[in-house]
Amino acid sequence: MRSSLAVILTSAALAAFMPACSKKSEQSASNQPAPAAPAPAPAPAPAPAPAAPAAPALTDPQIAAIVVSANQVDIDAGNLALAKSKNEEVKKFAQQMVTDHTAVNKAAVELVTKLKVTPEENDASRGLVSGGKDARAKLEALEGDAFDKAYVDNEVAYHKAVIGVLESTLIPSATNAELKSTLVSVKPAFDEHLKHAEHVQSMLAGGPTAAMDHK
Repeated sequence: MRSSLAVILTSAALAAFMPACSKKSEQSASNQPAPAAPAPAPAPAPAPAPAAPAAPALTDPQIAAIVVSANQVDIDAGNLALAKSKNEEVKKFAQQMVTDHTAVNKAAVELVTKLKVTPEENDASRGLVSGGKDARAKLEALEGDAFDKAYVDNEVAYHKAVIGVLESTLIPSATNAELKSTLVSVKPAFDEHLKHAEHVQSMLAGGPTAAMDHK
């Protein structure tokens, strides 16, 4: 889309620039004593840039695979935090992530089984799995406060990304009414997870919410 837009803008600029050059040439020629040479034939207008192909819409089976992958990534990260962290607030948050995302995955699997929809792996779901492995590998190399901060920072970024994808892509793309309804119903839980993660993040940084209890 961006490259196509650049081509369109460039073509428009050329179209505006060429008549101005032609007019300047004609004015210059009129000042010469010799008869003006016949005006050259106008240059052909640039061909319109081809429209960028629309991104293919996600299918319900692909959406199901993304949902399952996204939840499993956070379950795995939460289990790692439960095993490594010594901070009670971090462990409490990690346990909530494991519990809540396990419940969402269970509901998602039950729904797609009921609908006879087989989750279909796609670039997005594979990217989630790969990114989750990379993040865990980096977290495993950390200890103590460094681990806690990196884990919680990652959770804040993760939930912001998931909420964005839910709103912009997954919910609008779902065609089955029950699947769409399920996606809509889980968004408030992700919003609450983000608030909780930001609270723990502020606490670890010694921010103003450090003394407040998360509700």
